[in-house]
Amino acid sequence: MPPNAPHSTLDTRHFVLHFRLPVKHFATITVIGRDKTGVVARITSFLFEQRANIEALEEQVTRGQFSMTIQSSWKTGHLDRAALAAGLQRLARDLEMEIKVRFTEPSHRQRMAVMVTREPHCFEKIIGALSSNHLKRADLALVLSNRRDLEPLVRKAKVPFRHVPWENRQKAEQAALRILDEHEIDFIVLARFMKILSPNFVWRYKNKILNIHPSLLPSFPGPQAYRQAYEQGVKIIGVSAHFVTMNLDEGPIIAQDCFMVRPGMSMKEIVAAGQKLEATTLLKAIKLYLDKRLDVYWGVVKEV
Repeated sequence: MPPNAPHSTLDTRHFVLHFRLPVKHFATITVIGRDKTGVVARITSFLFEQRANIEALEEQVTRGQFSMTIQSSWKTGHLDRAALAAGLQRLARDLEMEIKVRFTEPSHRQRMAVMVTREPHCFEKIIGALSSNHLKRADLALVLSNRRDLEPLVRKAKVPFRHVPWENRQKAEQAALRILDEHEIDFIVLARFMKILSPNFVWRYKNKILNIHPSLLPSFPGPQAYRQAYEQGVKIIGVSAHFVTMNLDEGPIIAQDCFMVRPGMSMKEIVAAGQKLEATTLLKAIKLYLDKRLDVYWGVVKEV
């Protein structure tokens, strides 16, 4: 091209294009009450009217008690939170059921509640991981306990502590659920919490309650797992982190670890070795949960 010929150039500095993925809004809806016909149809039809996409739905009837968990999403601009909440309240009255909605935006840090009794080792591991920034996607919003043994440790960590006596399980669970709602809890970690949660409690946090059990489940369920293993002379003892379900110590397993029993190892030494594994295995399960690498399919945890 001659030096003085007209020419056209494209300055790409002025043509930078920004592509944004569509933003979606998410909510978890729980429905609990006496079983009756038409509940699923009424609620899913209402969500359709609210322009929701139902991504997952799970329902169950146990001894006449109906429970359902729905994971829903909305495209940007399609979610009317006020209309959704008002409509679900109307349905709750009409159906005589408890219906709750929790908005679970994937970008926000997860608000974690830890439930404890008296053993500190798992709680201390969680506090250490938070202090060292090894749990980057969670904030410890609450520690709830049926005893006051660990209150000084919790206060030292500058975490809200709530004590709920557990003499009457129904009243205790109702109080605990109110406190969890007040603190807008996303998921719960049972760090050696030595009380059994009822189906009524568990269904409100479906696949959002993590527990650590001192055995290689399904072996030795129940509260005396180390003693059972010791008395039966097993050569390998382990621990299991799992989701809590309505059936004691039968929830989907997230992570496990074990150690060899040395000849002549005392019960005290076995418990000490097991407690170290409890803390590290529970922490591993929490990290997997926060990394959104877990999916429960037909009662089995799959890493995705």
